[in-house]
Amino acid sequence: MAVTSRELNRRRWQPTFVVSYQLHRLTYLGTALLVLVALYVLLTFLVGWGQARFDDVRYGMPRTYHLTADVGHSAETGQPSHLIALNLDRQVVVLDMPGGDINKVRVLTGPYLFGADEHLTPVTLRLQDFDGNRAPDLVVKVKDEELIYMNHDGSFAPITPAERQHLQLLGGES
Repeated sequence: MAVTSRELNRRRWQPTFVVSYQLHRLTYLGTALLVLVALYVLLTFLVGWGQARFDDVRYGMPRTYHLTADVGHSAETGQPSHLIALNLDRQVVVLDMPGGDINKVRVLTGPYLFGADEHLTPVTLRLQDFDGNRAPDLVVKVKDEELIYMNHDGSFAPITPAERQHLQLLGGES
């Protein structure tokens, strides 16, 4: 007996059971947590990248900061001194040009910075009179650390332990 196409169409395979996929509630929670972690990592990367670009615009490469002020080092010319802070491949350097005279540049060597991407760390300067002698002292700020250079005899010198102890007694520096 021959089988016709009409009979073949009637005898199609019919499933005997239905497969139902139902996801557990914790699957949705796990997926949401993975998405949040991915967003956090992406956002952290973007903020770090944006901060580095902002510092590139603000401080340049190598990281440089400039301050012009009358610190009392150039009484003969009456011109303000130029102070330039540099992060030269992780070495902090401050150039002091008394009265703006580049022939009398003094170099103040700061700390060497350790760690990943420390060549990108900005170094800033500010002036403050710690000892009350009316000569502003130099404060070099690197991250959350501040280095104090006292203004004595027409130049800056790192603060000595005796000066630090004296300032702590006065309540001016901790």
